[in-house]
This record gives sequence, structure tokens and C-alpha cells, in this order.
Amino acid sequence: MTISLRDQLLGLGFKDAPKPERALPKKPHQADPRRSGKPAQADNRPRNQASQASGPRANDAHKRSQQKSRSREDIDLAKAYAIRAQREKDERIEAERLKQEEARKRRDAKARFAELIAGKGLNAADADHVRHFEYGGKIKRIHVTADQLKALNAGELGVLQHDGRYLLVTAALLTEAEAIFAPGVALKVDPAAPAADDPYSDPQYQVPDDLVW
Repeated sequence: MTISLRDQLLGLGFKDAPKPERALPKKPHQADPRRSGKPAQADNRPRNQASQASGPRANDAHKRSQQKSRSREDIDLAKAYAIRAQREKDERIEAERLKQEEARKRRDAKARFAELIAGKGLNAADADHVRHFEYGGKIKRIHVTADQLKALNAGELGVLQHDGRYLLVTAALLTEAEAIFAPGVALKVDPAAPAADDPYSDPQYQVPDDLVW
């Protein structure tokens, strides 16, 4: 019986060469990117780009929100200034209107006052007595007769001021004129008032010659 060469080698201690393992086919999703020629990060690039782009967009949105907030504050502040300026303007206009209205009323009152007392003064040409009184913070005087002086101190007569002149008038006319234009009343004597309230009512009262009128 003839022994084969393989059996002779095995008898001498040689071993059979190991059989090569059979390669299993790779799954499609596990293909080697180096062999396929495609970049390894091809699938992740859009996600990375979206992630990188989301940052600037978020910052832009925040900036726009801040700009809108500042713009709203600026508009509110401008409105507040405009409202205050309009209110101050209205107040000035109203104050001027009231001032003009008061001036008009004063003119009308003075006109009626002048019309009321026209030709009704009792000043006597032969008056030889001087009656002093205080008017407008200064000492004034009017010339009267002796009888007029008594009547004046008794409150039966009074003194009105018109166009720089002092007119002696009856108490009734004085009261009527006072109701129309009170600043025109220069002297109204209250006979019941203490003498100290009108020291010039004393006929003996003398004013120094060096007093400046």
C-alpha cells in the first residue's frame, strides 16, 4: 500500500496549513468610508451647520427684541414730553387769557366809574382847610371848607381818585362807586372807628412843611 506524500509529512510531524477564514460580506451601513470615497462626516455636516447657524439667528432675534424695546421706550418718552409741553402751553395760554380778561374787566369798571362820578364832585373853589389821608402807601391831601371837613370826618362825605384828581363826593355816591371800582376810593371814613385808625381826621393835625408829597 502506497503512502501519500501528505501522510508521510504528517508522520514526520508536519501539520496541515491552516485554512483561510471565509470573509463575511459587510452590511451596507458599515461600509468603509475610505473605500467608498465619501467623507466620514457627510451625514453630520448639515446638523453641525444648522447648530452653528442657530447661534447667530438667536443673537439677531435678541438684538431685534432689544431694539424694539428701546424704540418703544423712546416713543413713550417722546409722547410724555409732547404731552407735558402741550399742557404747559395750554397753561400759558390760559394764564394770558385770564390776564387779558382781568385787564378788560378793569378797563370796563374804570369806564363805568368815570361815567358815574362825572360832574358830581363837591370840591369848593374857596376851600381853605386841608384834609390829609393815606392812599396808595403815601400821604395825600384834599382842600375842603370847614363844614365839608366836619362832614368828611363824620363819614357823610368821602374822597374818590380819578385821573390823578381827588374828588369830594357824598357817602351814597362813594358807596356806589366803590361797588363798581373799589381802587378808586381814596378816603372812606368810618365814624365809629377808633381815632388811632385815622390820625389825620383831627383838624388840628399838622403836617411838617418839609414833608415830601
